[in-house]
Amino acid sequence: MTFAERPIGEIARLSVHETRAWVDGLQLTGRDADIARDVVSEIRSRLEFLADVGLGYLTLDRAAPTLSGGEAQRIRLAAQLGSNLQGVCYVLDEPTIGLHPRDNGILLGALARLGDKGNTLVVVEHDEDTIRRADHLIDIGPGAGQRGGTLVAQGSVAELSRQPDSVTGRFLATPLRHPLQPRRAVANGAPALRLEGAALHNLQRIDVAVPLQRLVAVTGVSGSGKSTLARDVLLASVSAAVAQKQTRAGRDALASGRHAAWTGCAGLAGFEPVDRVLEVDQTPIGKTPRSCPATYIGFWDAIRRLYTETLEAKARGYGAARFSFNTGEGRCPGCEGQGVKTIAMSFLPDVKVPCDACHGARFNPETLAVTWRGKSIGDVLRMEVDEAVDFFTSMPAIAHPLQLLKDVGLGYLTLGQPSPTLSGGEAQRIKLVTELSKVRDDVTRRGQKAPHTLYVLDEPTVGLHMADVQKLIRVLHRLVDGGHSVVVIEHDLDVIAEADWVIDLGPEGGAGGGRVVVAGPPEAVVAAGSHTGRALAPVLGRGASPH
Repeated sequence: MTFAERPIGEIARLSVHETRAWVDGLQLTGRDADIARDVVSEIRSRLEFLADVGLGYLTLDRAAPTLSGGEAQRIRLAAQLGSNLQGVCYVLDEPTIGLHPRDNGILLGALARLGDKGNTLVVVEHDEDTIRRADHLIDIGPGAGQRGGTLVAQGSVAELSRQPDSVTGRFLATPLRHPLQPRRAVANGAPALRLEGAALHNLQRIDVAVPLQRLVAVTGVSGSGKSTLARDVLLASVSAAVAQKQTRAGRDALASGRHAAWTGCAGLAGFEPVDRVLEVDQTPIGKTPRSCPATYIGFWDAIRRLYTETLEAKARGYGAARFSFNTGEGRCPGCEGQGVKTIAMSFLPDVKVPCDACHGARFNPETLAVTWRGKSIGDVLRMEVDEAVDFFTSMPAIAHPLQLLKDVGLGYLTLGQPSPTLSGGEAQRIKLVTELSKVRDDVTRRGQKAPHTLYVLDEPTVGLHMADVQKLIRVLHRLVDGGHSVVVIEHDLDVIAEADWVIDLGPEGGAGGGRVVVAGPPEAVVAAGSHTGRALAPVLGRGASPH
C-alpha cells in the first residue's frame, strides 16, 4: 500500500522537517487531490506546530519512551497550538529543558502565539531569556526549602532588580561575568581521548579529541548528536577500555593490541591515563525513606561512631549498631526507622504520615537519651546542613562533606531528608558532593596516586536557578582542579562560557547534524559564528565577574 508511490513505513522514518518538505512537494490531481485535500492540510499544520516548538529533528516513528522530558512536554505544547482554544490557563514546568538558546526563541514565539489567542500562560522557569520575555514575574524565596515559600517580589524585570531580597533580581541586574577563573590552556599534543569515525545514530563518522584534565562542554542545537557522542559513544567506549585495564588478562590483551569492542566508533585512543569512568545523572539516590543525604554521602557512619564514644553510650554498652535506623535495637519499632508510616488508601495513592511513636525521630527513647553537645542523634537528622556545618566543625570527617553540601547550594536540606523527596537536580549535586569528598580522600592518602576519573554529566543545570548554576560551575572546576576530566553536555551559556574546551556539534539537528562545527575554547566558538557561538558572544562580552 503506497501513497504518492511511497509506503507509510518509509514516511514514518522521516524527520518532521523532511516530512514537511515531502508534503509541500506533493503534486496531486483528480481523485487523489479530492481525497487528500483536508487530510494534507491537517498534516501540514500539525507538522508546522512540531517545528514551531523546536522538534523538527524528531522522526515520526520515534518511540515515546526514548523522548526526554522536555521533548514530551513540547509535543503536548504542539498539540495545544493546534487546538485553537481560547480562555485556557496553561501551566508549564520548565519548557526550555533540553533546548539550545536558538531553539528557545522558537519556543518563546510559540508561547506568545498561545497568549495572543486569549490564553493565560503560567511558566515555572529558570531560563533568563524566558524570564525577560515574561509580562509579569512572581519571585518566590528568598531561599530554598524551609527558607523559601514567601513572595519576595513581583512585577517587571526592573522591579525585581530593585528588590534587594530577590536573588533572581540580583542576577538579572548583574549577570555572571566570565571566566570565573583563568582557563586551562589545551596545547597541541596534550593528553586527550581521541574518538575515530564516530558514526552512531546521526553522527557522520566524525573524529573528536576530548582533552583530559579539562572542563569540556559538548554543545549544539537540540538533536545535533550531543548525547550520542558523549554518552553512547565516549562514555560507553572508555568504560569498556577502563574495565579491560582492570584485569590481568585485559592488560595482556591491550599489550598485544587486542582492545575491548568500541561502541559507535571505529577507534579510541588516549584512554590509558583514565582509571575510572562515572556518569553523574539525575536519577534518584534512593527509593526508600531510610535513604538520605547523610547515608548516601557516607558521613553517617562517622556520626554513629561519634555517639558511640560518648560516656552515656559507653555506660549503656551501646555500639555503633545501636545508632542505625536501618536495623538493630536502637530504631523506633513503630516505623522501623523510617520516621513515617504508610497508610494504604485502597483505590487512592498511599499516604505517608509522621510516626506517632517517635514523631519522625526514627529512634526509640533509649537511643535518643544519648546526646553529644546537647543533641540526640534524632536531632542531628533534623538539622539543616548549614547548622550541621557549625555543629560538627571540630570533626573534619563530618564537617568536610557538610561544607561541600553547603558549597553546592544544598545548605537548606536536612541530613535525614528522605531521598525520594529530592529533586533530580538535588540528587545530582549530592552525587557530585560524594565525588568531591573522594577527591579529598584520595589526596590525603600518602603514597597513593589519586585515580583519574572521567565524569560525564548530561545537562546538570536542569532545574537550577542562576545562583545555583554559579555554585555548580565552581564544583565542576574543583573536580578538574583535583586532577579529573569533566565532560558536560550543556545548553546553559554560563557553563559553556566557563569550559576550557568546547565541542560544538551541528550545524542543525537530526540528519542536518552529527558533525563537529568547531572545537576549541569558547572564544573560538564565538569566532566560528555557529548557532552556539552567536548565543555565547554577549555572555563572553561581560568581562570579569563581580559575584
